[in-house]
Amino acid sequence: MTGRIIATALFFATLGSISSCKKKDDPTPTTPTVDTGTVYMEYFTTAGGSTLYLGNENYINAHGDTFTVSKFNYYISNVVLNGADGTPSYTEPESYHLIEHSANPADMAFKLPKVPGGKYSSVTFTIGVDSLRNVSGAQTGALDPALGNFWSWNTGYIMLKFEGNSSSAPTTGGQLIFHAGGFSGANNVLRTITLPMPEAVTVDKVSTPHIHFTADVLKLFKSPNVIDFATLNTIHMPGANAKKLADNYANMFTITYAGL
Repeated sequence: MTGRIIATALFFATLGSISSCKKKDDPTPTTPTVDTGTVYMEYFTTAGGSTLYLGNENYINAHGDTFTVSKFNYYISNVVLNGADGTPSYTEPESYHLIEHSANPADMAFKLPKVPGGKYSSVTFTIGVDSLRNVSGAQTGALDPALGNFWSWNTGYIMLKFEGNSSSAPTTGGQLIFHAGGFSGANNVLRTITLPMPEAVTVDKVSTPHIHFTADVLKLFKSPNVIDFATLNTIHMPGANAKKLADNYANMFTITYAGL
């Protein structure tokens, strides 16, 4: 009996030793930490090759109409940074931004925090606010109706708002009002575009790239639909004319700079 007890004790001691060695040799795996960084998205507005100024500065559209600009706003949403191989790599959560052309750069920029480290070569985004958020009731932040870019729960958000004046327009004071909205059906004005960067940018914990987007207001009235202010000078509801404007603003943006 005594020999059997000693043998059993030795067995469990050996087993414990093996188990202890195994724990030391095979530690519990840990989740690797992924470096992240910040990307700054900055929007600029031009009229052709010149900086756009609000007020009395005169510009000429593709039809030959002279005009001034007093307001130029639009929504950017559902931003995606695409990896260097062209596949989606980072999708911004709660991605809704109102860009308002003004003298304050903060009105025309936002940042993407916690972007996974890596190389990115293009950006995808929607001009406007997706259909779900158009019917989701009162909202806050960039989607707050108090900001003045919302019609009603039936017609939704104004995706792009342009206001100005032109002597070619037969309206009171030559007023131009282009408020593009409509999120469903044949006259949906939502447009999703992908823009290549001049060169891929690297994001990591020490590199914070800036991406510069340029919106050319002359393209808003140029292609594929040349806008004649004498016949089209007011858009204030969803419809075929709003869709015409949307087809134009889908071609309005370019990325002019990407780097540190």
